[in-house]
Formats: sequence, structure tokens, C-alpha cells
Amino acid sequence: MPKGIYTCRYLLIHNREVWISSHAMKQARVREIDFPDHVHHVLKTGKMVRFGKSGVKFVKKTSEGSIVCVGIDNGQQIVIKTIERGN
Repeated sequence: MPKGIYTCRYLLIHNREVWISSHAMKQARVREIDFPDHVHHVLKTGKMVRFGKSGVKFVKKTSEGSIVCVGIDNGQQIVIKTIERGN
């Protein structure tokens, strides 16, 4: 496993394993987003939006505001690069 990457064995989206970077975990803590509970819920039930060549966003609206997980899809796995709050 690459250094600075977190994965959950059972987190698969479109038959691709999801990896979460250590930067994304830190940003979730700074932005007071409950990691891993809220993040896994966003990845499982949120709306997936593709942008650019390989960019992907997972968006889920909550009572405190939207939670957005931004990452890349390289064809074999999805790597979440950052987690932020939307409007």
C-alpha cells in the first residue's frame, strides 16, 4: 500500500476500490467533518459528478451544508484527494 493512503476493504464504487489520501483525512478533521462515518456515507450514497478527464466529485447535502469529496478515477481505483464543505 502506498504511503499516506487509507483504504477500506469493503468500500467499492462501480467495482473500483476507493482510496482516501492522508491529506483528505486531515482536511476532513480541519473542516469538522466526521471521518470516516460521514465520508463513507457520502461516498456510498452521494451523487457522483465527473469533470475533466479523470476528475470525480461525490456530493451529499446535509443539514450543516454539503459535503464534497474530490478525487480522481484512474480506471482501476478511485483516489479521494480532498474533502470540503459546500453550500
